[in-house]
Amino acid sequence: MKIDIVTIFPDFFRGPLDYGIVRRAREAGLVAIEVHDLRSFAHDKHRTVDDRPFGGGEGMVLRPEPIFECVESLAFAPREERIAGRAKEAVVLLSAQGRRFHQGVAQELAQIQRMALICGRYEGVDERVADHLADRELSIGDYVLSGGELGAAVIVDAVARLIPGALGNEASARQESFTASVSRAGEGPSSTCASGGLLDYPHYTRPAQFRGMAVPEALVSGNHEEIRRWRRRRALKKTLRNRPDLLDEVVLSEEDRRWLAELHSPATGK
Repeated sequence: MKIDIVTIFPDFFRGPLDYGIVRRAREAGLVAIEVHDLRSFAHDKHRTVDDRPFGGGEGMVLRPEPIFECVESLAFAPREERIAGRAKEAVVLLSAQGRRFHQGVAQELAQIQRMALICGRYEGVDERVADHLADRELSIGDYVLSGGELGAAVIVDAVARLIPGALGNEASARQESFTASVSRAGEGPSSTCASGGLLDYPHYTRPAQFRGMAVPEALVSGNHEEIRRWRRRRALKKTLRNRPDLLDEVVLSEEDRRWLAELHSPATGK
């Protein structure tokens, strides 16, 4: 995969791209990342990329000319072909007004061959970028950041780790929070590791006893069915507590529903 990042702060990415899985994926040739300085596409002596918005208002807005020129210089397929899916490419505008980024979107983006990430700044970006250049607008959460650079770094990390070969163990991506597993309707995941779209189950490591806190017996029992049941139940419990909205989107077995009914009951302490 090739990723192009458009920003007015190219030095920001010297850190996020040089560590962990993203660095390994780059070194292995699985992903190529190039950062483009938007100011290089401004034509006045001050390299101006922003201006005051028509109609008034506080703050400055990124102008369309340098953004269009930068992305057009990268020779992406026409927007209509990208939207129709005829080209395995995406031009993404990072914006607080965008569709919320989640694991499903990361999985979609991991299937394409090339992606550009446009980092917004100031009070926003000229709307013609969203309407006529980008084929999607994404936000990493319901809060406002100073710019799109942090969002771009998040998306690069989330997508890069899904590229085949990026992880040392490909099964790792299947057991993580929010990752839907493949299963028949009503059955839920059969693996002891699969998340099935829930939050991830709790993890424990050595020592088995630490300051009087013991690893749950089920995990050291050697019984794979017992381990599966314990993990699934704890994943359900954590999801019910922290992200109950996810329960409307996952495949639940009859066993899952019985456990959830018990967890909802004030009489149980499980």
